[in-house]
Amino acid sequence: MYLNKVLLIGNLTREPEMRSLPSGAKVTSFSLATNRVWKDQNGQRQESTDYHNIVVFGRQAETSAQYLAKGAMTMIEGRLTTRSWDDKDGTKKYRTEVVADRVQFGPRSGGAPNTGTGSTSGQSSAGGGQSESEMPPAMDTIEYPDDEANPDDIPF
Repeated sequence: MYLNKVLLIGNLTREPEMRSLPSGAKVTSFSLATNRVWKDQNGQRQESTDYHNIVVFGRQAETSAQYLAKGAMTMIEGRLTTRSWDDKDGTKKYRTEVVADRVQFGPRSGGAPNTGTGSTSGQSSAGGGQSESEMPPAMDTIEYPDDEANPDDIPF
């Protein structure tokens, strides 16, 4: 049995680029950065970043180009593929990419979708014109209480 499956969660490093194949099918490509954090033998915190080339086809390519933007968090599920071509100089070039089967958008930071107008004013179109200071805190932030939980207070 063979398996070629990739699951990545990271942030876009550039704006998605959509183009059309000669057949008319839409293709969107972008780059995704993922981080890894660990402690080395000395106990020092280390971090490394990997960059992944992502390619999306069809209807998902259109929605990815419309709603994703540089810096946006996204989850990609797909497969690895390597393509090759001959450069102008006659040298063989290779590129390994993730062909996305599924693209799941992460939380939106500005509250409004990327409509391609270049506007990132921080106001929500459905929020009645709230400013950033009036908006609720981001969903990915968890605030824990300062005090310790008493096991006797748990009802079960």
